[in-house]
Amino acid sequence: MTGIRVALVDDQALFRGGVRMLVESQPDLSVVGEAGDGIAAVDLAAATRPDVMLMDVRMPLLDGIQATERILAGAERDGRRAPRVLVLTTFDLDENAASAIRAGASGFVLKDADPEFLLAAIRTVHQGNQVIAASATRELFAQVTRGSGRRPAPESWRTLTPREREIFALAARGLSNGEIAASEFLSEATVKTHVSRILAKLGLRDRVQLVVFAYEHDLGAIE
Repeated sequence: MTGIRVALVDDQALFRGGVRMLVESQPDLSVVGEAGDGIAAVDLAAATRPDVMLMDVRMPLLDGIQATERILAGAERDGRRAPRVLVLTTFDLDENAASAIRAGASGFVLKDADPEFLLAAIRTVHQGNQVIAASATRELFAQVTRGSGRRPAPESWRTLTPREREIFALAARGLSNGEIAASEFLSEATVKTHVSRILAKLGLRDRVQLVVFAYEHDLGAIE
């Protein structure tokens, strides 16, 4: 069985070294290369074609947001499979991490996350799913609930039915389909259909973008 090929991008060599040891301790994971800035990250992605890239947000020369955009655009241009990008951030609520998700990253985790969580996150995004640290989700909504003064909801928000807005709120708080189903007395299949319609109506790619959308548009408390 082919393992998951991981690339490490961070401007702190000591941090990269620690993550490398963690990743390579796993039989199904391997590190194919490292980079210390965004420009080197773009070159690394093209040269090694990793499955997953752990991407620091704040770096010299080119930040993680711009690097993510270039990496994904380059893969599309060349007709090759793009790596899944997992953003690493120091803060629970990092506007740059949210921007990286909008740029195409598959999620973000905190740099001080438990090793087991980071390893699980790598495997999760490799499977095509998204990851966002639970503490970060809570902080996003704490900010929204306090009133962040962000942009008003776009016209697409008004196309959601009251039921879809309820499902939106629960999904944005990080609840799984099963948890939403139990909370709302629905089947998981029905919840999945609702979530798919919500994403389509709002023009969002996945649940991670849904969380960012809620944060950006002050949708933490939904009546």
